[in-house]
Amino acid sequence: MQRWRGLDEIPADWGRCVLTIGVFDGVHRGHRELITRAVESARRRGIAAVLMTFDPHPMEVVRPGSHPAQLTTLTRRAELAEELDVDVFCVMPFTQDFMKLTPARYAHEILVERLHVAAVVVGENFTYGKKAAGTIETLEEAGHRFGFEVDAVKLLGEHAVTFSSTYIRACVDAGDVAAAAEALGRPHRVEGVVVHGDGRGRALGFPTANVAPPMYSAIPADGVYAGWFTVLGPGPTIGTVTPGTRARAAISVGTNPTFSGRTRTVEAFVLDGEADLYGQHVAVDFVQHLRGMEKFSSVDELIVAMGRDAEQARTVLDAGL
Repeated sequence: MQRWRGLDEIPADWGRCVLTIGVFDGVHRGHRELITRAVESARRRGIAAVLMTFDPHPMEVVRPGSHPAQLTTLTRRAELAEELDVDVFCVMPFTQDFMKLTPARYAHEILVERLHVAAVVVGENFTYGKKAAGTIETLEEAGHRFGFEVDAVKLLGEHAVTFSSTYIRACVDAGDVAAAAEALGRPHRVEGVVVHGDGRGRALGFPTANVAPPMYSAIPADGVYAGWFTVLGPGPTIGTVTPGTRARAAISVGTNPTFSGRTRTVEAFVLDGEADLYGQHVAVDFVQHLRGMEKFSSVDELIVAMGRDAEQARTVLDAGL
């Protein structure tokens, strides 16, 4: 899969393509429907399938300070797009100038002159251009004028709930990681670098990896979760942890109230491994909420609860294998 940042990276001999456009944060089941439709359309035509996404999130440019919690990093979005057989992952810098493009200029200059679209696949609620004035109707008008098709896809949903990034963020924020996983089609993931914490977990017999996620990451509500822990990327085995191979984990999100903590952390206790993971880029996949964050009256009570959490996490994960 080719990866472009901006339109200047389009090859000089670029031909026609099928394009799907959106933020695609989460690459959830609804997004995958769009992407699959675009790929299938491109394959029928014998041309490339292009996914266009944006950086930063458009909301941060339209209303600074309103950046929503991020379900997936750009790198993760690209990985998921590649799994769906996308040929080109194009990141458009969402700038003030880009935001001010009228729908007519957006369609003519970007879709036609630069990308040479044969078809555009978007959700039925898609808007584009200055003040989101472009709609499916104006896009179809441009298609008739310039010779490209528009496929407006009904948004996917189940149980009267439409799968959307907003819905999934609400599930994550509430700690309902099982509902988030249903809409995503996989567990919600938090990535980050393992940093030094206060070392208290190791002293208690439960050494944890303290994961520092990127800014804006969607972090589940405070509590304890069962999930998977993976050191990302290739590399040699670290202790007993092999990069790229997921391991069972009990994950704590919160401020360590038993010790009057104030800093909110994401800490993973790897159940089946032992390693010095400092500095490693890792992923934590949240499978099931086990309990809320509690303040225990003694360290001994906390140790008992942590042992119970570990066993419950193991049971949950083993059942789902």
